Amino acid sequence: MTIHAPTSRRPLDEAATDRPTPEPPRPSLRSRGQVLTPYLLLLVPTALVVLALGYPMIRQLVMSFQEFGFAQQFGQPPEWVGLDNYTAILSDPYFWVVTLRTLVFTAGAAGTTMVIGVALAVLMQRVAPAARTAVQIALVFAWATPVIAAVAIWKLMTDHRNGVVNDVLVGFGLTEFEGFDWLDGGAATFMLIGATVVIWASTPLVALSVFAALAQVDESMVEAAQLDGASLGRTVWSVLLPNIRPVLVLLGILQVIWDLRVFAQIYSLQQGAGSTEETNLLGTYIYHTGIGGGNYGVASALAMVMLLLLVALTWRYIRRLGKQGDLS
Repeated sequence: MTIHAPTSRRPLDEAATDRPTPEPPRPSLRSRGQVLTPYLLLLVPTALVVLALGYPMIRQLVMSFQEFGFAQQFGQPPEWVGLDNYTAILSDPYFWVVTLRTLVFTAGAAGTTMVIGVALAVLMQRVAPAARTAVQIALVFAWATPVIAAVAIWKLMTDHRNGVVNDVLVGFGLTEFEGFDWLDGGAATFMLIGATVVIWASTPLVALSVFAALAQVDESMVEAAQLDGASLGRTVWSVLLPNIRPVLVLLGILQVIWDLRVFAQIYSLQQGAGSTEETNLLGTYIYHTGIGGGNYGVASALAMVMLLLLVALTWRYIRRLGKQGDLS
C-alpha cells in the first residue's frame, strides 16, 4: 500500500494575498459628466459676466489715470497723468458735498424702504386673503412700472400748477403749498421727491420678499409669544425679525447698492428743475462730468471712487456672506 506524504496547506489569508488585487472600476462617461456639469454650468455665466463687465471695468480703470476728453474722442492719444485725476477729485470741496449728500440720501431712502416694506409684509400676514391679494397685485404693478414712467407720474402729481399733492395739502389748510414748485423749491424738496420715487419703486421687492420669509417662520413661536402676553410690536421685533435676519440683511445690502448708484430718477427730475449743482448725487455728478463736461478721465476716476465707497459700505456683510454661506 502506497502511503502519500501529507500535503502542506497554506493559510487562507496567505493564499488570498497572492491573488491579484482587482483594479478599481474606472468612472464611466456618465459619472464624469455628472461631476463636470456643475463646473460647466458655472463657466457659462462667469464667462458672460467677465465679457460684459470685465473689459469696461478695466477700460474705466485705465482711463481714470489718463487725460481723456473730447480730443481723445476724435483720435488724439490720451496722455497718462497718473493720480492727477484722483488728486483733483479729493481736493475739490464740491466732491465731498456731493458724497455727503449721496450718503444721506442713501441712508434715508434705503432705511425708509426697509421699514415700509417690513410693515407691509406684516400687514399682509394679518389681513384677509382678498385684501392680501389686492395689496400684492398693487405692489407688483408698482414694481413693474418703468422708471421713466414712474418719474413722469410723480412729476404730474407734484406739478406746481395742477398737481394733486398741492391740492391735497391746500385742502388740509396748508395754503402755503398753493402753486408750490417741489422740484424748483430748493434742494431739500427736490431730494424729498427723488427719495419718494426711489422708495415707491423699491418697496414692493422688500415687502414681497419679507412676506415670503415670514411665511416660513414657525407659527408655534408666534403663538408662544402671544400666550406670554407679547404685543404685536413686541412679537414682530423679538420673534419674527430675528428669524428672518439673513433675508433682511441681504435686502438691506441690495438697497444700499441700488440707492447709492441711483441715476435715472434724479437725472429725469433734474430736467424739470433749475440748477443741477444743488441736486447732484454721485451718479448724476459722474454723468455731468463725463458726458456733459467731456472730462472722461475725471469721470472714470469718480466712478472708481464710487465703487470703492460702495465696497467699503458693504464689505463686512459680503465677507460674512462668503465665509458662512448666509448672514445668520
